Amino acid sequence: MKNKIEILTKIGIFGTFLGHGIVAFCINPKWIPLLTCYGFSESQAVSLMPFIGIADIIIAFIVLLYPIRAVVGWAILWAFMTALSRPISGERFVEFVERSANWCLPLVLLLLLGIPNDFKSWFKVRE
Repeated sequence: MKNKIEILTKIGIFGTFLGHGIVAFCINPKWIPLLTCYGFSESQAVSLMPFIGIADIIIAFIVLLYPIRAVVGWAILWAFMTALSRPISGERFVEFVERSANWCLPLVLLLLLGIPNDFKSWFKVRE
């Protein structure tokens, strides 16, 4: 059962990061306030989005095919901060709540993979 949950979790994370990566790569103007709320200018936000998109797409494939714990940990932090950018940028708090699966799913995967005890283990697929 754990293996099936792990597979479904990886597929969910893949879909989330691939979809967001494609949208970011294409420079979604609606996402500019989500970056400017963290101190970036509008032009910096537009310049960063394709790079963010590429990073998200890479994360999607790594998590699906070769789930390195450090990458899964980054996915948790990144998804949490992007969800949190919604209320920080002036949107309703429910927008953060609605996106809780974006960071909770990588958290579940990290728990399934096992939380590393040392630095080196963050870069292994399995202990």
